[in-house]
Amino acid sequence: MTIATLKSDFELLDDWEDRYRYIIELGRTLAPMPDALKTEATKVRGCASQVWLWSEARPADNGAGPALHFEGESDAHIVRGLIAILFTLYQDKPAREILEIEPETAFAALGLREHLTPQRSNGLASMVERIRADARAALA
Repeated sequence: MTIATLKSDFELLDDWEDRYRYIIELGRTLAPMPDALKTEATKVRGCASQVWLWSEARPADNGAGPALHFEGESDAHIVRGLIAILFTLYQDKPAREILEIEPETAFAALGLREHLTPQRSNGLASMVERIRADARAALA
């Protein structure tokens, strides 16, 4: 799935209540995160709900340095969907590319900024910062 596909899917939905349901459905597509990975080290600070993000650096397919593979989980349905959207942007991408991605462009295209509560927006920003920190660490 791509952000363009998500945008197209969002445009087919009439209102934000339907879009929230779609975001929840996206969250249900995430593989369950093993309990062993839900630790204080993988917990994302700055989120109102419980959120865990784990990453593993792997060789990139194109030899462009390390790529990051992510697993994520939240106890909130909409937040799980937001994690799925973030994974659409970042999953298995080279760390350098992750640092160059401007998520605000994707969020604006989907209309997320205008339709998320301030708490969810802050949590989303915290998840993005965590992903970027993991990318910087993979390059170090």
